Amino acid sequence: MENINIYVPGVTHESKATLDLLGGKAANLNALQHINGVEVPDGFYMTTEAYKETIGDNLDINNLLNELALLKVEDVLNINTISAKIRDTIEHLPISTAILKEIENCLLRIGDKTAYAVRSSATAEDLPAASFAGQHDTFLNIKGIEAIAKHINKCWASLFTDRAVIYRIKNEVDHRKVHLAVVIQKMVFPDVAGIMFTADPVSSNKKHLSIDASFGLGEALVAGLVNADNYRVCANQEIVKKISAKKLAILAVEAGGTIHQEIEPEQQYMQALTDEQILQLAGIGRKIEAYFGRPQDIEWCLVNDIFYIVQSRPITTLYPVPDANDQENHVYISVGHQQMMTDPMKPLGLSLWQLRAARPMFEAGGRLFVDVKNELATPAGRDNLLAAMEQHDPLIKDALQTIVERGDFIKPRPNDETGRIPVKSNKGMTVADILGQVGNDPAIVADLIKHNEASVEVLKQNIRTKSRDDLFEFILDDIRQSKQMIFDGKHLGVIIATMNASAWINEKMNDWFGEKNVADILSQSVSNNITSEMGLELLDIADAIRPHAAIIEYLQQVKTSYFLNDIVKFDGGQEVKDIIDAYLGKYGMRCAGEIDMTKTRWCENPAILIPIILTNIKNFEPGASKRKFEQGLQEALKKEQSLLDRLAALPDGEQKAQETKAMIDLIRNFAGYREYPKYGIVSRFFVYKQALLKEVEQLQQANVISDQEDSYYLTFNELREMVRTQEPNNQLISKRKEEFKSYGKLTPPRVMTSDGEIISGKYNHENLPPKAIAGLAVSSGVIEGRARVILNMEDADLENGDILVTSFTDPSWTPLFVSINGLVTEVGGLMTHGAVIAREYGLPAVVGVENATRLIQDGQRIRVNGTDGYVEIV
Repeated sequence: MENINIYVPGVTHESKATLDLLGGKAANLNALQHINGVEVPDGFYMTTEAYKETIGDNLDINNLLNELALLKVEDVLNINTISAKIRDTIEHLPISTAILKEIENCLLRIGDKTAYAVRSSATAEDLPAASFAGQHDTFLNIKGIEAIAKHINKCWASLFTDRAVIYRIKNEVDHRKVHLAVVIQKMVFPDVAGIMFTADPVSSNKKHLSIDASFGLGEALVAGLVNADNYRVCANQEIVKKISAKKLAILAVEAGGTIHQEIEPEQQYMQALTDEQILQLAGIGRKIEAYFGRPQDIEWCLVNDIFYIVQSRPITTLYPVPDANDQENHVYISVGHQQMMTDPMKPLGLSLWQLRAARPMFEAGGRLFVDVKNELATPAGRDNLLAAMEQHDPLIKDALQTIVERGDFIKPRPNDETGRIPVKSNKGMTVADILGQVGNDPAIVADLIKHNEASVEVLKQNIRTKSRDDLFEFILDDIRQSKQMIFDGKHLGVIIATMNASAWINEKMNDWFGEKNVADILSQSVSNNITSEMGLELLDIADAIRPHAAIIEYLQQVKTSYFLNDIVKFDGGQEVKDIIDAYLGKYGMRCAGEIDMTKTRWCENPAILIPIILTNIKNFEPGASKRKFEQGLQEALKKEQSLLDRLAALPDGEQKAQETKAMIDLIRNFAGYREYPKYGIVSRFFVYKQALLKEVEQLQQANVISDQEDSYYLTFNELREMVRTQEPNNQLISKRKEEFKSYGKLTPPRVMTSDGEIISGKYNHENLPPKAIAGLAVSSGVIEGRARVILNMEDADLENGDILVTSFTDPSWTPLFVSINGLVTEVGGLMTHGAVIAREYGLPAVVGVENATRLIQDGQRIRVNGTDGYVEIV
């Protein structure tokens, strides 16, 4: 490709206007000039080729870049020193005579006496995944070739401001791979200027357009130096206005540069734009948004009643909306908040979870959502959904209530057109109603578990003979059959009956004795809880290792996932290997974020368990597993007897005690099964994964795909097609990898609408202590202790008495629960896994505490009130 140092819109061939050549800002400005009715100030662009030619192989800069590449975000002092040296070097580099001549020719065409804005345009800014907004410098009202050349160097140097360097380090962008073009644009001297977001930056509503406007130059507003009016234009052209006191304007001066000027008092509260101008500008914004295909952050100027656009970039902070392919309103609830896994999922894992779902799930931002518009449309559906969410996640319930109260978002339908009702309310249910759901025979759970175990063994046998397209069809058929098994009446009946019995106990004991959440104590140490057993059995492994000092020392230094082969060399090593192998045979398909099949399982990397085993060795004495279970059992039995004795003394005490005993027995018989269905699903998914990876191995051998990890970025059907055709799709895989990386920076909402609006719920706590942080009470009791803020299970270093504070916990986190005295999570509900296991182990727990990992500092002493649902920093 020929060397292009200068790009002139409308003159240089359009095919050369690449992002790599022009950088994000200039590429977007160039594109704006193709939109009818959008005015862009005249100008030209110094390309990245000019930057690379000038910087060239400068030895000093390259040596400094080598030093910079080794630094981390926290190395602030070194970043400051090295970046300053790079900037100083770049500012003093001469621009070649040939390039200066090209600049001069462009200035003569536009006007060599004209003032210009000289603006940075890096190849890693104004991108869909990362805006890099404000990281590089802009210079206004620059006149003459010498001054413009000097400020081009300053723009190049701004690629290495401290803020730009730190931003790149945080976003894992290679300093050497970012180059900088420069926009040289005819200066416009606006009466009014500002910023326009084509989606509301606060609520994320894509039908609400937001405009900030103030007198003078827009750069002052962007920098936060002046106040601005705000105008919000809603879908129906309604304008909501907030007029600010605009006391200061920044203006360009004739000699060059800018000045600050106070605005006359009588003008300060004047509306900067008329209503007609607001709607005209909004129309321009919608045109630009339609051209780029996504919401935009736009800088604009008003000069002599003409709007000029001086910048447009994608809004990168908005959460994407599921694509419903229709014009109807939809309301989406996060699946991840129900499954305690709000991290993004890779396409293969995401598509498999969609296949096994009982209802359609929609993907957005690497997460799954369900549409509840049908439930909200009917009175019965709405009442049942809100009642169910009140039990499971009050924040979702409150957000849905906000939508319902608007009245016009979801079109109402009569009850005879009912939508899908997820869970019915248990309010008003009698003991007879609850017992009638499934009975109260403990053999029911044993039979369900036995049936599932047998079906998984059959699956393992039958899948061995399948390959190529037959394998994919076999997996689809097994998913269909297992869904029928998972959602049959008896299976769901056990889970729902347990929930209803717990609700009955809590309601009645509160009415009769004023005691809250009594069912939490009665649920301790129940039988058949596969997840709590998983945590206790790791204590048994600690017991087996504890007598062998050499093995403990070895485990403290292990760096490889294949440590079990070497452990047999130590005295007692074979016994330890056998017990760990047995554990992995039962639980090895589990891992953090296990609903995503692509996540590394414990049996794929057993070293993940080493920190937990070592913590158990440090924190516990031999036999802790049996003692913990027995302690919980005795507390539950003691509470049961106490309740029955007290009930006998009440009016109608015999009947009340009889009914209460029936509900307690149901809880003791069935509560443990709540954790089993997910274990069954994850077990099946791991069998699928092993079979699919054999097909991927064949693709690797045929050079169709580079490695196993690449297959995770294809959906189930896309991988099936690749196996069928044996044709690579590297472009799609690369695109998906970039998308997945960007999804990790997004925070999924609990509830969002098809307009993109994120609806946040609030807790309705009464008499909350001052400065307490509200959440949902899921396991009763009050405990004080040291907060350990842990985001990755492998990083856990716990001591007895610690309180775990984290984003979310799925079953894989359960082994940590034996070492803690309390739990606080940002995500969760009454029946999510962390809540169930907290009750099983008798740990006070509060979940759904928004921003807990930011509001609570690691090491702080906190008080967790799992009875009333709040956390206090002591």
